Amino acid sequence: MKILVGIDGSNTSREALQLAIKNARAFSGELMAVTSMATGTAEENEAIRAAEKNLGEVKAEAENAGVACVTHLLIRGNSAGEDIVEFAKANDVDLIVVGVKRRSRVGKILMGSSAQFVIMRAGCPVLTVK
Repeated sequence: MKILVGIDGSNTSREALQLAIKNARAFSGELMAVTSMATGTAEENEAIRAAEKNLGEVKAEAENAGVACVTHLLIRGNSAGEDIVEFAKANDVDLIVVGVKRRSRVGKILMGSSAQFVIMRAGCPVLTVK
């Protein structure tokens, strides 16, 4: 079973990681940790390094828990939701785990929601964590 977890450094993505690790252990699955950045210009080198470091920590945490984990930093000009959905489809992912940030309904309408996009567009089950 392939389980994708969206990682953005937030507390909710950390909680999503913990749930993804539990599911991967329970179903003898492989974990794919994904971080999405819209752009990767030279001015964003520090943010890219921070994302790579964070993914390295995620990989170590999963492997210390006995779960195989591969990491991917996606810089393809898409929103995080689009990247996750496209990556999941291209890699035959069986389950997506994402954290849901608490936001008002108006905030979601005005700013959108990566998790909401994934829930509505993914071709596989999506497990959300508050």
